[in-house]
Amino acid sequence: MKKLLFVCAFAIGLLLSNTTNAQQKIGYFDDQLVLSWHPGLVEKLTKEMTSYQNDSLAQDYNYTYSDFMHKDSAFKRDSATMPARTRDMAIADMNKLKEKLINWQEYARQMSEQKQEIILYPYKMKMADALKQVMAEGKFTMVLNQSALTIYALPPAAENLNIKVAQKLKIPIPKEYEDAFKTGGAAPAANPATPAGGTARPKQ
Repeated sequence: MKKLLFVCAFAIGLLLSNTTNAQQKIGYFDDQLVLSWHPGLVEKLTKEMTSYQNDSLAQDYNYTYSDFMHKDSAFKRDSATMPARTRDMAIADMNKLKEKLINWQEYARQMSEQKQEIILYPYKMKMADALKQVMAEGKFTMVLNQSALTIYALPPAAENLNIKVAQKLKIPIPKEYEDAFKTGGAAPAANPATPAGGTARPKQ
């Protein structure tokens, strides 16, 4: 599943100033990390995605395959007596089904991504609202995605907004992140088992 970056370059506005060279205050945020802190979310997402892939997508595949085989058999039986226009329509219909089956893995990946986004949408909307509040309170003019940084260039805790957003959402914070925030040091490098990880292929 294609991982969606929730905050790539999230800007709220410019500092209230008449000068054009006013210094911006930049913060850093990792939406995937904060999503992974939601109690039970990883398990919920895994369960719902597994069910979707094994049930809905599997049924979709089986129906498409059966529909193709049925139409292919009917075409082989009746094509000789079909009017030219009817035959062309039948061929186009079968080709469409064949293309879907040939490209099934890509189709399943896209459908899985859409399903995952539906599941995560309410969490992301609440997180976006909390981030806006944190930015306004801290007078941050821009927030960049922390995942773009290397472990050698981690922002200090004062610029890392993960903790503050989590506090707004009343999400439990891992001890190592909370300790770094309290001491003012750099937050640990993010390497979570994020909800927006890959998805398994549906059973066929």
